[in-house]
Amino acid sequence: MKVLVFSKKCREDNKSYFVQLFNDLAKEKIEYAVYEDIYKSIPEIVDQATVISEHQELKDYAPDVIITLGGDGTILSATALIMDLEIPILGINLGRLGFLANIEQERISQAVKLLSEESYVIHDRFMIGLITDNQLFGKKNFALNDFTLVKRDNSSMIVIHTYIDDEFLVSYWADGLIASTPTGSTAYSLSCGGPIMFPSSDNFILTPVAPHNLNVRPAVISSNHKITFKIEGRSDTYLCTLDNRHEIITADHSIEIKKNDFVSKFITLTGDSYMRTIRNKLNWGLDKRN
Repeated sequence: MKVLVFSKKCREDNKSYFVQLFNDLAKEKIEYAVYEDIYKSIPEIVDQATVISEHQELKDYAPDVIITLGGDGTILSATALIMDLEIPILGINLGRLGFLANIEQERISQAVKLLSEESYVIHDRFMIGLITDNQLFGKKNFALNDFTLVKRDNSSMIVIHTYIDDEFLVSYWADGLIASTPTGSTAYSLSCGGPIMFPSSDNFILTPVAPHNLNVRPAVISSNHKITFKIEGRSDTYLCTLDNRHEIITADHSIEIKKNDFVSKFITLTGDSYMRTIRNKLNWGLDKRN
């Protein structure tokens, strides 16, 4: 088995977790490469490892698994490196909440052991694909969590005219609009009142951000549909995001989202489940009176 260890930073206060992971991988005789940011942070620890810095190098190395160390944002950055290779991800949480990176630090050794024993299942997570008239995000025109359109440089609300398969749905008068996948339902969409959706659900969630028309609520729409947007407002420019990547747009841009052509793959270790994760991370259903 070969793995890529991916992280965007290695701080002094969490270096021990990197060292532990590398030691556990060596103990289980698992070959590993490291992402370039790890090499830059701790070259004295990984000086013999293969260093990966771009998509083509990842494709050539062809790891069986990518292990991330960080939070959910680290995983989003990893998907931008993986792109269409569909290499499964195992996320170790060094951040705060961690829905995607759900392996806590104290479970690193256990996780590596289960990985070496192939004691896990792989789940597909569908992604959002963005189509614009000027290839706004280039080849990275996809999102695991969400796509957003939000106001940028003044306090005035914006209007987002929304169409499903070219039929008018509604105009959102709001600070913005989130189009989320089920994976992203526990991210920005949740904080704006959107529902939690299980990852196996095959739907988009449209969640307005601070809507002015209060009778508009989050909507769940099958991913078989295409959704198009026309934006207007008092500003000349607006912010468009795909996960943790962003670009500036104008009202002249043509914007369409659909189900992406490729998926992200995630590893669930034996004994773990999505239901366990949301109970533990959200304290879901917890009542101190009982």
